[in-house]
Amino acid sequence: MRHQSVLLRECVRYLEIDPAGVYVDGTLGMGGHAEAVLEQLTTGRLIGIDRDERALAFAGERLARFGARATLVKGNFGDLDSILDGLGVGKVNGMLFDLGVSSPQLDDKDRGFSYMQDAPLDMRMDERAPLTARQVLNTWSEAELRSIFWRYGEERYAGRIAEAVTAAREQAPIETTGQFVDIIRRTMPAAALREKQHPAKRCFQAVRIAVNDELGELERMLASAPDRLLTGGRMLVISFHSLEDRLVKEAIRKRENGCTCPPEFPVCTCGFVKTLRSVTRKPVTPGAEELQDNPRARSARLRIAERV
Repeated sequence: MRHQSVLLRECVRYLEIDPAGVYVDGTLGMGGHAEAVLEQLTTGRLIGIDRDERALAFAGERLARFGARATLVKGNFGDLDSILDGLGVGKVNGMLFDLGVSSPQLDDKDRGFSYMQDAPLDMRMDERAPLTARQVLNTWSEAELRSIFWRYGEERYAGRIAEAVTAAREQAPIETTGQFVDIIRRTMPAAALREKQHPAKRCFQAVRIAVNDELGELERMLASAPDRLLTGGRMLVISFHSLEDRLVKEAIRKRENGCTCPPEFPVCTCGFVKTLRSVTRKPVTPGAEELQDNPRARSARLRIAERV
């Protein structure tokens, strides 16, 4: 399993790792970020969370040399509070969340994440979860499909594609990623097919988000994670599309400058208490060297907030 951890050096630098601290990697994946953090720890501890059992198994082998300093948990970062409570952990020194799909997930065609190869429609991060991409495309209403294509994929032809999907499944169930790609291609106008971006990218993103409730879990994490940080502790979030990045940016803004008092008020009366500050004015993006080695990192955006 080959996977290059995105913005690895930047993450280690901005976490400002305390060798005796406790850190959370909420999207463990193949363990690249976790390994880099663990290498900086002496008496500290890392808690790695992922809902993909294959990723946990691989990361477990990779991180075995760190022994008890690495605690790996099958779970979802949206359940961060209950996971930390179950481990008897209160506040932590830092957290990292990489919201992307890993290269092994994309490259394993049986997972159904990729629009580049024909495979069964699956797209589950947790392969034991009940909802699959096949069920979404074959059972959700045209209105529901149009909504997720537009909201989660920002697909401007969402209505056309939703209509085409529901028409196609009346003839026979949609079973594979290749069939879904063909429907999208047949539906889009010629000008859209000539764009640099693959025509199916936005709809595949939308279905994946729906299958895994990614935005719901992200909102839950953003609501709870800052309260588990020690003063001076940092939360790092890497996102890969504008919808996720907006949610992260807005969540930080509300805790940094969420006062709702009219500007003419001399003092705050709404009760707002600042709990986060942005460490960088703009998101951190990959440099030219990283993009040359890992083109899949091109859309990555890293936002960093510090507990105050």
